Amino acid sequence: MSASIQGPRTYNQLHIARPHQAGRRRLSIYWTWSYPWEANRDVSELDNRFSTMTEVRRVAWPNYEGTEWDAMHFLQGIEGTLELFHRSTLDFQKVAGDATGRPVAVFQRIDQSGFKLPIDERILSDTDTLLVFGLDHLVSEQEAAAEEIEAIREWLTLEGKCLLVAPHHDVGFTTDLEQRQQEYRHHGDALVPRQQRFGQYTRSLMKALDIPVMNQFGLRPAVVKGTRQITPLNANRDTDDLGLLKGVTTFNFHLHLPHYHVTTDDTKCVRVLARQPIDAERPHPFTAAGNTEFNSLIWMPPGGKRAGHILMADSTIFTTLFGGTDSLASFWRNVATM
Repeated sequence: MSASIQGPRTYNQLHIARPHQAGRRRLSIYWTWSYPWEANRDVSELDNRFSTMTEVRRVAWPNYEGTEWDAMHFLQGIEGTLELFHRSTLDFQKVAGDATGRPVAVFQRIDQSGFKLPIDERILSDTDTLLVFGLDHLVSEQEAAAEEIEAIREWLTLEGKCLLVAPHHDVGFTTDLEQRQQEYRHHGDALVPRQQRFGQYTRSLMKALDIPVMNQFGLRPAVVKGTRQITPLNANRDTDDLGLLKGVTTFNFHLHLPHYHVTTDDTKCVRVLARQPIDAERPHPFTAAGNTEFNSLIWMPPGGKRAGHILMADSTIFTTLFGGTDSLASFWRNVATM
C-alpha cells in the first residue's frame, strides 16, 4: 500500500465530470455495499460481517501497531476495515490514472453519509470502464433495481464500454458445519468467519444481464514451494484478443478467492482467460471433486445488441492489502487502456 498520498484529499463532495477524450479512458469503481449497514453490524454476530479494526490488529499483529492506526488516528470498528479496502485501491488508482491521464472515480451504493447512489446516467455518462466491486454481504439484501439494469444494458450498447463485475467469495454456503470448518481450515484466514457470503448485488446484475457465471467458494491459491510467492496463472493467451494478460504472469496472493463457475458450454459467449492453481495440501470440497484450478479471469466479448465488453475478476486483484507485483501492475494498465 502506498505510504504517502499525492495532493489533498476531498470527501463528501459532488463528482466533477470527466469529459470524453479520444484515447483516454475514464474508469470508475462502484462499491456495491451499504457502508452504514456493514459498519453497524452487531459485532457479537459470528458470521456474515466484516472484522473490526481491533480484530484486524489482533490477528495481523504487529502490522497495525504504529500510531497511524491507533484510536486517535484511525477508526477501530468495522468502519476501519471498510476504510482499509478504500485505501487498498489507491495504488491501482494511481497506475490507472497515470496510464489514462484521467483520475479514477470512486462511488458507493450507500456512502458514509447515508447518500444512496444507484448506477444510473450520473455514473455511466462519465465512465468507459465500470468496475463493480461486489463486497456486499448477501444478508444485506442489495439488489440491482430494474432501472439500473436497463441503464447498464443501454450503456453496454455503446462500442468501447467495459463492465467488470467482481463478486467476492462465497464461504460456508452450506448448512453442513463440518464442511464450513473444512473451508475455514483451507483458506486459513482467522479474520474470515465460517460463513461469509458476498455479492447479492452483482449476482442480481449477472442474472439480469444473462452473464452465465456464479461466484463459488473461497479458495486458497497455491504458492511456489518454499516461498510465499503465488504460482503462475494458467493463461489462455490464444483467446486473449484484448491483451489483458500481456506481461502478466500472476495476480496478487489472497487467501480466499472465488471460483467463477461458468454455467454454459458456449465457449464463444464466455472465455475463461486465466485459471489459478489451488493449494492442494489443504483439503476442500472443490479439490476433493477433482478440481486443481479455479477460474480467475473471464471475458464475454460483444454479442447481439451488446457492443461493450464484460469482464469478471475478483475485486481483491485491484487492491494491495495482500501485496502487489509488477505483473499485477501490468494487468491494471491493460485493463485501464484496453
